[in-house]
Amino acid sequence: MSDQIAAPARGVPNAHLRPRRKRRRDWKGLLYVAPALALVLVFFLLPLCMTAWMSLHNWPLLGLPRWIGFGNYKALWSDRNFWNALAFTIRYTIAATIGLLALGLSLALLVEKDRPFSGVYRTAFFMPVVIGFASASLLWSWLSNVDTGLFSPLAEELGLTQGRVNLLATFTPAFWSVTAMVLWKMAGFYMVILMSGLQAIPTDFMEAARIDGANAIQRFRFIVVPLLRRPFALALILCVSGSMLAFDQFYIILAGGPQNSTVTAVYWIFSQSFVSFRLGYGAALSMVLLAILLVLSAIQLRLLREEESK
Repeated sequence: MSDQIAAPARGVPNAHLRPRRKRRRDWKGLLYVAPALALVLVFFLLPLCMTAWMSLHNWPLLGLPRWIGFGNYKALWSDRNFWNALAFTIRYTIAATIGLLALGLSLALLVEKDRPFSGVYRTAFFMPVVIGFASASLLWSWLSNVDTGLFSPLAEELGLTQGRVNLLATFTPAFWSVTAMVLWKMAGFYMVILMSGLQAIPTDFMEAARIDGANAIQRFRFIVVPLLRRPFALALILCVSGSMLAFDQFYIILAGGPQNSTVTAVYWIFSQSFVSFRLGYGAALSMVLLAILLVLSAIQLRLLREEESK
């Protein structure tokens, strides 16, 4: 009887060591993620809190800030320029998102299989992505110049226009010219995302569907589209977020013109913050734009999750 009682007692010290070892592993894991947490804290959370605090003040570039509560947010509702800029941004986002995803998927379908020169095509399609938006915008501004550029003289030589046409002088050609530049630059990025999703689809599924008599359209509709939903969701969220934050191309190529018709939301925030020096009001505009992006991302995730559950 005494041996049966003494046996568990001898195992007690090991039982006490297990929580210590677990705590030691937890602290070690925390140390591994500490650099990433520090980066998020310094470059995201602190600036976000500072922006929210600034939005509640009349914060000039020089001088002392003055607390005004939600005064900046009240002024925002009557700012017609901001709402016009937001409406233009949404219009651009719709056009860019449809174009980028359609072109990215087309390129992904073209190069996802190992064919002769497929590696060369992938590299060529992806190369514009590594160019900065500022550099690409400067290049496109030169190409669109009516006198020294390439597009207007080329269109004249091909007989598409009677004389040289300034593509940046009126809203419609200027809008589509900038959108075309974004498609050229960013389609390769979404091609890579969607191509990785296509390559993850098991070949057995496609072979079985082919044996059962499914044609290419049926295989794409009933196999590729459902299995590509998650990569497509990632590409959609990145595309919408990036388009809503558009600034460089419209600032460099068009400077908001013609007649301030291509001022985006971020462009207006920049103008209010660093041209008019209304830093508090610019911070309030930034917080509103952040809220809009969060709502749009949540809606996209919800809709895609519901489609996946069906």
